[in-house]
Amino acid sequence: MLGIFKEKLVNAPKELKSPASLNSSNNSKQTHEILQDFISSNPSNAFYMSFGNDALLAHSPSNNSFIHHRLFSGVENIYCVFIGCLNNLNKLIKQYGLSKGTNEAMFIIEAYRTLRDRGPYPADQVLKELEGTFGFVIYDHKDGTVFVASGSNGQIELYWGIAADGSLAISDDMGLIKGSCAKSFASFPTGCMFHSEHGLMSFEHPTRKMKAMPRVDSEGVMCGANFNVDSQSTNQMMPRVGSEANWANWGSQA
Repeated sequence: MLGIFKEKLVNAPKELKSPASLNSSNNSKQTHEILQDFISSNPSNAFYMSFGNDALLAHSPSNNSFIHHRLFSGVENIYCVFIGCLNNLNKLIKQYGLSKGTNEAMFIIEAYRTLRDRGPYPADQVLKELEGTFGFVIYDHKDGTVFVASGSNGQIELYWGIAADGSLAISDDMGLIKGSCAKSFASFPTGCMFHSEHGLMSFEHPTRKMKAMPRVDSEGVMCGANFNVDSQSTNQMMPRVGSEANWANWGSQA
């Protein structure tokens, strides 16, 4: 999977960008170059969707569906690339009143749409209900928002970094992100979710803030930071009352 989102859409953590990228012999790449690298590494089945000059999603279906599903879905201008497998998908389908043919990517879109439009529950609670292995990227073209999450068991690894034009690039391919973002990249933290307007938070520990930890590579050069839960901090979560609650307030401080 690959998602690239322009700087005007995404308020990426400033710690991801390393000053060393400017002096790196392996310069960061432009969006079209990153996309070409992705397609070149998946020549037989890769495809992508671009949304003007602001965003793109690229996907390559899995050759081995017995390990992890690799899925792409779009519903009413909401698009999702999903990797993994939800063990309790049938239960979730019944809970949300969806059709039996719903796959993981389709379910994630419906869960997101419910949260966005009328969900009385915080996003962290919804993600905690997902049993299994998962990593996904959602782009809501209508609202111009990005939502990313990675499961807590760490079996699906996502990576993110800053491209040459300041865009945020996200993929499960470490080599692609490392080669595209020079020193400005890091692992996406497991058990966490990221919203383009409200930032990064842990859905496992929603009352704790995230802390950027400086990362130094084998050459001794400062790279994009890793993010960990700060056990000494406290987030004051916004109260949610009935159907009037709006999921977009998640992670906000009271």
